[in-house]
Order: sequence, then structure tokens, then C-alpha cells
Amino acid sequence: MAEQPAPTQPILGAPQKPQRVDWRRRFQWVSIIISHPQARIGLIIVAALVLMGVFAPLIAPGDPNEFVGIPNQKPGDEFILGVDPLGRNEFALVVWGARVSLAIGFGTAALGMLIATTVGMIAGYFGGLLDDILVLIMNLFLVIPGLPLLILLAAYLRPSTATVIFTLAITGWAFNARIIRAVTLSLREKDYVAAAIVAGEGNLTIIFRQILPNMINLIVGGFIGMSIYGIASSTALAFLGLTNMEDVSWGTNLFYAQNGNSLLLGAWWVFVPSGFLVALSALGLAWINFGMDEITNPRLRAERELRKALKGTKLERVRATPVIRRGH
Repeated sequence: MAEQPAPTQPILGAPQKPQRVDWRRRFQWVSIIISHPQARIGLIIVAALVLMGVFAPLIAPGDPNEFVGIPNQKPGDEFILGVDPLGRNEFALVVWGARVSLAIGFGTAALGMLIATTVGMIAGYFGGLLDDILVLIMNLFLVIPGLPLLILLAAYLRPSTATVIFTLAITGWAFNARIIRAVTLSLREKDYVAAAIVAGEGNLTIIFRQILPNMINLIVGGFIGMSIYGIASSTALAFLGLTNMEDVSWGTNLFYAQNGNSLLLGAWWVFVPSGFLVALSALGLAWINFGMDEITNPRLRAERELRKALKGTKLERVRATPVIRRGH
């Protein structure tokens, strides 16, 4: 009987071949979003609005606050979106307004999710008295009425873009913090976290290297949700006159439209474009979030793949998770 060759053992101290990082798997969520029809349209909408704000000096050159014509002048060849009650070019106001409105929305989301992620992960990982204190703070911000607190902070703080971002982030971080805390409580019981503790890794290393990467999808979804909240809330504050009215934003455009009685005068071109872009930006971000839902819930992705594979066949909704067997 022939002898079996002994398995080769790795030589101690010998340089080992480094493992290749599977970037396709790591960034699989990007391909999922791009392949999702609604998410793809949402990306196009948001990208177009961002580019409009970035290239506002080229699209509508000049000072948007400059007096150019008769107040409430109808759209025509000279002014394609007409003139607002202050005699300003409405097209320039809408284009330049994208800068401030989107900056506040994304700035609010960045600061709010930074606070929510930090507080939620610390509370969920360490537990004990620290968790009780942080949960109490979260609950306080959740039960306090958001709009009155928002108006109070905006009224007493110096009006500026940074003030609006700070105010919106402070009043909107608690909901996402509770979600992140709950997920952290689950992830800290995983085997790889226990292995990291046995290996002697520090608490911060475990939090940011072992737990945080598994919540990227959740954080991105929260970022999108807070962006919608930031754009809508900043528009509401500007409409109430609680922001810096010298800044050109979609909210200030609506404020001057309301003060100039544009609705009563039938000057729809003064308030419709800004209101439409606020709704369009929220719609685009919401559609992107639909793609994020398929990442966090594989069942939704499986159902979409099944409908695509069985296109033209009437399907009944079932509670079981559909599975597609691919041919080799």
C-alpha cells in the first residue's frame, strides 16, 4: 500500500503571502444600489441637484440678490422663471438656493450621524451605568417636542448656516442613536468580538474595527434619512424667518414669496420652483434609501431577482424567502 504524502507545514518565520482584499464583495452595496431602478433614478436626481449647486456661478452668473425687473413679473424670454416680489431673478434664486439648502441637509446628516453613532455604540458596547445615562439622554431628546425646541434654539442663537446645522443635528440625532445602540448590543455578543477580546484588543479598537464596519449600511441609511430631515426642516425654519435671511436658499425664497402675497396674486412661478426642488430632493434621497433597504434586507433583493427571472408570470406573495438557483 502506497504511503500518503505528509501534509506540508508552513515554515515558522517564513514570509507568508498576504491575502488579497475582495473589493468587489466589500463594495457590493454600490452595485446593488446602481442596479436598483428607483435608487438609480434617485442618484441621478441628487447628483443633478448637487452639480447645480456647485456650478451655480456658471449656470446663473452674477449676484442672485440683484434687482433686475418689475416685482412678480411673469416668466418670459428674459426671465425664464419670472421675477420674485423683490424684483430678483427667480431662476438665479432657485439655482443658488441649492447650495445652502443641500449644504444644510448634508451637514446636518453628517453631524447628527456622528453624534448618533458615537453615543449609540458607546452605550451599546459598554452597558451598565454609562448605558443607563446615555439612554436617559436619548429618551429626553425623543420625548421633547422637536419643532418647539427647534424654533427656540434658532430664535436665540445667532442666525447662520452653521447654527441651523447645529440646531437640526442636536434635535434629530436621538432616533438613530437608539437604533445603533440596539444593533451594537447584538453585535457585541458575536464570536469575532469575543475573539478580539481574548486577543487583547482594546475597547476602542473593537468598536471601530470589529463592530463599526458591520453597521455601515445602517449608518448610510440614517445619513440619507437625516439629509431629508435637514433639507425639509431648514426650509421650514427659513419660511418662518428664523434663519439668516441674507442667505439665498429654497426656504428663504418661499419666505419672500409668502411675504409678497404671491399665492394670493397668482404668481405661482415665485413659490412653485423652490417648493418643487425641496420635494424632488427628498424624493431622490428616499429612492436611494430604497436601494439601501435591499442591502440590509436580502429578502427584498431576492424577491426582486425572482420577479426579474419570472417576468410576465403572475406571482402570489408568500411568507417564505424566495431562492433562485443559478445554472452552472
